[in-house]
Amino acid sequence: MSVLKVDSELELRIFDPREAGELFWLVDTNRRFLRKWLPWIDGVQSPGQFFSVMQVWQKNYQEGSSTHFGIRYRGVLAGSISLHGIDWSNSQASIGYYLSEKLQGRGITVRSVKAVINHAFNELGLNRIEIRCGKDNHASKAIPRKLGFIEEGVIRDGEYLNGSFHDLVVYGLLSREWHRRHTVHT
Repeated sequence: MSVLKVDSELELRIFDPREAGELFWLVDTNRRFLRKWLPWIDGVQSPGQFFSVMQVWQKNYQEGSSTHFGIRYRGVLAGSISLHGIDWSNSQASIGYYLSEKLQGRGITVRSVKAVINHAFNELGLNRIEIRCGKDNHASKAIPRKLGFIEEGVIRDGEYLNGSFHDLVVYGLLSREWHRRHTVHT
């Protein structure tokens, strides 16, 4: 599986190192917007850095420890979504995501997260998914809330970002909760 077709205008494709320049351009043109919530943004200064990271992502995908997708909206790279920290012994993983500033508010992230949830629960057989969001990142926190995640708590000083620590809100979703909401009863 290298592509998750979401709908007629949206697909998720596993990153290929040959896309390093394209991902760098996306991050670089959205740097001011993304750096508010992503601690690694300022450290990425060239496409070569993404090339190296994407090689690691491919290795992790082959080993089954994570999957990093490019979010393609109408064929253009719009953001990234990952299923990472896959813990097979406990049947759980985390989802992380970001989207270009100009494409905010179109439901792209919600639809992408929903596709990754379906993949994780229905194809990989995982039991639990977690999303962590900055306490003040209201746009990001809206995603798990819309999809039925339960707010489980706050990790105080959970992330070092732009010179200071900030709190992370933890959201969790179980496979049985997801299937209860998304099973059609006839």
